[in-house]
Amino acid sequence: MSDSNLHLQLNRERFEISEAFLEKYNRPGPRYTSYPTAPVWQDNFGPDDLEQFYAGANAASTPVSLYMHLPFCESLCLFCACNVVITKDHSVAPPYIETLEREIEHVGKFVSRDRPVVQFHWGGGTPTYLTPEQMEQLFRYTTERFTFAPDAEIGIEIDPRVTTQAHLETLRRLGFNRLSMGIQDFHPEVQEVIHRVQPLEMTRDLILGARQLGFDSINVDLIYGLPLQTAERFAHTVEQVVALAPDRVAMFSYAHVPWLRKQQGALAMHLPEGMEKFRIFRAGLEHFLDARYLYIGMDHFARPNDELAIAQRERTLHRNFQGYTTKAGADLYGMGVSAISGVGACYAQNDRSVAPYRERIERRGIATMRGYRLSDDDFVRRTVINRILCHGVLHTSEIEREFGIVFDEKFAPEIAHLAPFISDGLVDLEGGVLRTSLLGRIFIRNVAMVFDPYLEKQQLESRQLFSKTL
Repeated sequence: MSDSNLHLQLNRERFEISEAFLEKYNRPGPRYTSYPTAPVWQDNFGPDDLEQFYAGANAASTPVSLYMHLPFCESLCLFCACNVVITKDHSVAPPYIETLEREIEHVGKFVSRDRPVVQFHWGGGTPTYLTPEQMEQLFRYTTERFTFAPDAEIGIEIDPRVTTQAHLETLRRLGFNRLSMGIQDFHPEVQEVIHRVQPLEMTRDLILGARQLGFDSINVDLIYGLPLQTAERFAHTVEQVVALAPDRVAMFSYAHVPWLRKQQGALAMHLPEGMEKFRIFRAGLEHFLDARYLYIGMDHFARPNDELAIAQRERTLHRNFQGYTTKAGADLYGMGVSAISGVGACYAQNDRSVAPYRERIERRGIATMRGYRLSDDDFVRRTVINRILCHGVLHTSEIEREFGIVFDEKFAPEIAHLAPFISDGLVDLEGGVLRTSLLGRIFIRNVAMVFDPYLEKQQLESRQLFSKTL
């Protein structure tokens, strides 16, 4: 279905779903930034194992994607589920940078200089917690040890509350070309209750400054399902965001996981749930489509001429730990506390706490605490799930050619499980093509879950592992 037809379908249907429908599909499930998902990974996967995959990737001369996690924030946002360290004492930054440089030095030895870095991303935390001088030091240290492609995508997550003009000027001079910033919600009462006061004017001025400096792409993050939100209030936030004209928008569902992040417990009494949360999401979806953003799927929107939208049209879009990306085929080397790598047929994660992370780096050069080796079956299913999530369409003949299987035989149980999705209008399966509807793109995680055999065992566990799909 073309994007224009999707828009017409939206205007025609307006998503009048029932509470029974929502209850049926709004259940816990992964976001599939990896497959298999992190709960399947194993603690007996260590640094020696990861270095074997480093060697294999180097022999294959694959392109390189680098991620660095900078965990520090000056204050805690109550909705946050990221791995962060809250402190106003900026003296913590230099020793962390020193440790990170040791890791960069070690990892760099496993990456040939003829392998191009096509993507480099700083996440957190708040990377602009660092001073401009510290950012330049870290960036220069990295570029001296890896070879960056001339057209590399170099991005950073910034917090408008602590990002200065000097930060922006330094980032642009160093070669950063993409900015991603959190907004969450512009309504003052919502900002107060989630402990993130960020006036519209502050965000607007930062975006204008970034545009004047020539950043290629600006992404903003919103969150729906926060305390005190209503469909009307959120629609107003989206109208204000549209006026700022970002290139991409991530409109995340608030993931209420107080068993992982205790501070979220303070929000439990004020959360919109069920149909009210769906109405908030629908208000955002309708306003972005009315503004002619393309709905990439799940929680992402992009302008029609953005690389993300082009990659989806050309069916080259990919998904990794940073979400949707145009850099398919690159091995991801994650560095810093809690950082995740995806290299060859493995995933690996660094220690989640700064002190043991630092100790591991000093002792061994890398800080792998767990990981996973993909099986042949994992590869097939990862490809199926990625095609569904990234393209909204799956051609079974392509899977058959790539992996030498008969799709209908291997996935006979899964095809049977798709029957209610078909009858409910989420997907269509005809002529060897699985295609999601617009409603199916909203619940696309549910469609992907059909192909995940690990979920059945995980759902038997007493602890909840995932947030709900909406």
